[in-house]
Formats: sequence, C-alpha cells, structure tokens
Amino acid sequence: MSVDQSDESRLRTLYDAHAAALFAFALRLTRGDRGRAEDIVQETLVRAWQHPQALEPSRGEARPWLFTVARRLAVDAHRARGARPREVDDLALVSMSTGDDIDVALDRLLVADALAALSPQHRAVLVEVFFRDRGVDGAATALGVPAGTVKSRTYYALRALKLALSERGVTT
Repeated sequence: MSVDQSDESRLRTLYDAHAAALFAFALRLTRGDRGRAEDIVQETLVRAWQHPQALEPSRGEARPWLFTVARRLAVDAHRARGARPREVDDLALVSMSTGDDIDVALDRLLVADALAALSPQHRAVLVEVFFRDRGVDGAATALGVPAGTVKSRTYYALRALKLALSERGVTT
C-alpha cells in the first residue's frame, strides 16, 4: 500500500486536529494506561487511513467517527484480555506451588538411589537411626552391634551418603 502526498497530508491534518482529544479519551477508556491509550490512538488513525471514505466532509465531522472507533477498539481489547488467562511474569511462576508431590517423589528416588550405593552396614545404620527414628541404643540392639559402632557407622555413613548425593548432582 503506497501513501501519496495527499493521503499523508490528510492524515497529518487529521492527527493534528484530533490526536490530543483522542488520546485523552483513550486514556479514560484504559483507566490511565498510557501505553494502551497510545495503541488505541494509533490503531484508530490507521483505521482512518484505511477507510478514507468515512472521513469525507459530506459525512459530517470526523471526530465522532474517530471516537466511536477508539471506543470499539478499547472494548474489543478489554474483552480479549478477559477471554484469556491473566498473564504472569516468571517470578510468580517460580514461587508458585504445583500442588503435586512430584518433587517429593523425585527426592525420595534420589535418596533411595544414593542409599543403594552405600555398603550394607552403612545403609542399615541409617535406616535404623533416621527412618525408624531409633536412638543409638535402639539401633545398636536392632543391629546387634555395640552403641559405639552405631555412632561411628552413622558418622561414616552420612559422609558416604553426602558423597553419593553430590555425585548425583545434589548440592548443599
């Protein structure tokens, strides 16, 4: 679509005569959102350029037509925003809970895999002390080893578990 000198001149005259009032009107329609108001003014003027017959002097003043187009554009934009979900930024998505237990399940799988990499003695002491919530004496009785052995195995088992988890990409 080419724009000749007369079209450009008419559009410039139209802009000079009506843009300020149109912007003020659009600003009220958008409840003070300057960016949306500017978009409405621009789209209104594009429509005026695309439909020059609507602005013929024989049809009356141009301003009522421009205001009608601007109002319809604002209503259409408002309806379109209401028809689709509200947009959120990435920050809201990071803090948003998914409502499922997938992270817990993945953590359990990761810990189970790391525990499987430990020696049977280390795995058994950790199961007794942490998963069955037994104290040193209870774990010693269940495992049939002295309390001192439970203490030292727990210490070394935790170190080995930390290493196994770090090998799987878990950091502290």
